[in-house]
Amino acid sequence: MTAGPRPATQAWLAAAACVALAGGAHGATPRPAQTTCATCHRAQAQSQPHTSMGIGLELPPNQESLEAHPKLTLDANGYRYQIERKNGVSTYTVSDGSGALTLPIRYAFGARNLTFVLEYQGRFYESLVTYYAEIEGLGITMGDDRIKPHNLTEAMGRQTSEQEIADCFGCHATGAVSGAKLTLASMQPGVNCEHCHTGADAHMQAMAGGKPAPAPRKLGEMAAEEMSSFCGECHHTWETVVRQRLFGQKNVRFQPYRLALSKCFLGDDKRIRCTACHDPHVEVIREDAHYDRACLSCHAVSGKACPKADKNCVSCHMPKVPVLGAPMVFNDHNIRVTHAGDPYPW
Repeated sequence: MTAGPRPATQAWLAAAACVALAGGAHGATPRPAQTTCATCHRAQAQSQPHTSMGIGLELPPNQESLEAHPKLTLDANGYRYQIERKNGVSTYTVSDGSGALTLPIRYAFGARNLTFVLEYQGRFYESLVTYYAEIEGLGITMGDDRIKPHNLTEAMGRQTSEQEIADCFGCHATGAVSGAKLTLASMQPGVNCEHCHTGADAHMQAMAGGKPAPAPRKLGEMAAEEMSSFCGECHHTWETVVRQRLFGQKNVRFQPYRLALSKCFLGDDKRIRCTACHDPHVEVIREDAHYDRACLSCHAVSGKACPKADKNCVSCHMPKVPVLGAPMVFNDHNIRVTHAGDPYPW
């Protein structure tokens, strides 16, 4: 019986295939500049950059929501906020009866909904107002509704710590943080392949040169607990929420934490991990029926899974929860049997 290819041979064959696809076949000199993740992973590379994670944050040339709404205003807490877009430049102004403070918007965090990170006197601030796609206008930034500013600087935004701002850029961009320090000169907006698939760049460069290259670890190898911790580095783990005491209805945004509260969450079961429902290479699908297959993979082992219905499971068992103080609604990932009038379980 002939043995299969050894691992090194398999890696060489994969490298040769990638080189051929990139134009380096038949003895031609490999052309690394033409070899990208899309050379072998075309579908994922085409769709992922257009997802909310793939966008992550928008720099001045690409702030499309502001381009579509060139003048936005809001009156709140005794101050007037105005965001203007002219000639590819966005500005953020807060004013009261005695003066005004105007700053350029260099970093618009998000995709549809945009919160702005502003620089003032050498420090970073999270804007006190956010653009919300749901209302096509401005509102108080989620979580900042209790802030009562006393001057223009406080009204402009909430000053962030070095750790917080590093976390913000680290999750919304790639190459923006080294260690705990910002490296914005090398920043690429959004979450790209290397952000989640550590070693992807080295793998691609080796493949382009026709050399054996260990592939980055497949996320599909992770069980629920490990994947929850991995995704929770940005989306907040159970440990992060408890340590920072992020309790109350606002923590519905933190899916790994909410999922871990579910009675059906088993750390070693791949059927309840994040990617059992969500493909990170495509935008989140918002039709309830899409997720029935995942629910029924566990709950339809024998007989009828639910006495009430056999479809649209998440419409009942993952209720939609509004975030107080912001025009946003999230599906609660704490999977459970719900009853009318139940308090929010946090």
